[in-house]
Amino acid sequence: MIHFQLNGQPRSVAASPDTSVLELLRETLGQVGTKEGCASGDCGACTVAIGEVNAAGKMHYHSANSCIMPAHQLQGRSLVTVEGLADGNHLHPAQSAMVACHASQCGFCTPGIVMSLFTLHEAQPDEPAPLTPERLEAALGGNLCRCTGYRPIRDAALSMADHPAPRNAWWHDASALPAGDTKVKADGTSTEDSFVQPATLATLLAARKRYPEAPLVAGGTDLWLNVTQSLKRYERVIDVTRVDELLRCDTVTLDDGRTGWWIGAAVTYTQLMPLLDEHFPGFAHLLHRLGSAQIRNRGTLGGNIANASPIGDTPPVLLALEARLWLAGPEGERELALDEFFIDYKKTALGEGEVIRAVFLPAPRPDHTLKVWKISKRREDDISALLGAFHWRMEQGVLREVRLAFGGMAATPKRAYSVEAALEGQPPTDTTFAAARAALLEAFTPLSDVRSSAEYRQLAAANLLERLHLVVNAPEPAKETMLHAYAH
Repeated sequence: MIHFQLNGQPRSVAASPDTSVLELLRETLGQVGTKEGCASGDCGACTVAIGEVNAAGKMHYHSANSCIMPAHQLQGRSLVTVEGLADGNHLHPAQSAMVACHASQCGFCTPGIVMSLFTLHEAQPDEPAPLTPERLEAALGGNLCRCTGYRPIRDAALSMADHPAPRNAWWHDASALPAGDTKVKADGTSTEDSFVQPATLATLLAARKRYPEAPLVAGGTDLWLNVTQSLKRYERVIDVTRVDELLRCDTVTLDDGRTGWWIGAAVTYTQLMPLLDEHFPGFAHLLHRLGSAQIRNRGTLGGNIANASPIGDTPPVLLALEARLWLAGPEGERELALDEFFIDYKKTALGEGEVIRAVFLPAPRPDHTLKVWKISKRREDDISALLGAFHWRMEQGVLREVRLAFGGMAATPKRAYSVEAALEGQPPTDTTFAAARAALLEAFTPLSDVRSSAEYRQLAAANLLERLHLVVNAPEPAKETMLHAYAH
């Protein structure tokens, strides 16, 4: 049984382990305001708000694509849909602003847009920053309007503060949430045996050992496409989103003297963003282009790595930063350099029963520069055709500690060791970068697929090296402008 709160009312519902929140709403609970548009987390028509109690004891909501969210992850949470916002005839500001600005077209996408605006509006008390166009773009970037009504939608978002607040804002009440513990035992069994939701690393490993065939799920942003697109059925799933050790972010110093952060594998992109904004702006900028707010609220760093996709966005950056992994399994725990983790297409160095516990992100050094450039068919909310990550420092006019990695150029995310060697210790001249481009041609043999041809990837990767050449050689007064222009 799933015990949760739906629009302020306690609910207890039985569901199979591969049921999505959207399916639960429409097929079981009869709540049909939430629509299915793409069933892949791309269009936002199915957006709902998920609430849980934060460290301050207050309810915090984030938007999520209900089509690719496992229903059992609602355990102990609050679910808000478009049906729950109005208090009688008194609309929520997200709704009344949409009405006043004539922002609803055919209405199919409107519920998802309203729910994105709801989470944006309800975040204001905790995030008093003004509603800038950038914040608005981030909040609505995952909602498509098939009737092209974006201007009135934008006007509605910017005018929400002009509409009266709800009289009965029940979603702020954290006292009514049901218990979220599914009581996974030391041997890995659970009171909800088809959807195992451990709270500790020990019980996660026990469940992994007992049910080796069960997939691990965190955000579900890739795994759940097997259900919605390929119609695959899962008899049992192990959820990692409640495992305490996988949710931490700790500042540490390693034995070799390097400082940095151990970032838990179940930390979401949204949770990671403040750290990256402060220390790795190039990496943070990439995350703004990694899916939508709904995806970033659910997707995890560990999941992006364990998925081992050759076009995952974060692995090339982590490779260029020389990240390490903390793995845990039945035989104990071990560290592994990330560049030793990817073996072949969708094949990793994880042993039987092992999981990724955390990712070590080294602290940036002031004399190093990181640039990340993503190429995709759409600028926002799209999968990479090619991604290049470049990390280096300059010392007396020559390049030092050059680390380059690419996604989309091989069966795995991959360091460009021969290209690094061509640049290391060399001045950033035309001759040096010509040698680097020649090394690049020898180092990679990309494939052609629906996103790009092999020839395009080779040419685009070489052009990214030329972009690096221009950035490194830009005169200092123009460098900041150039770096900003090339940030995209």
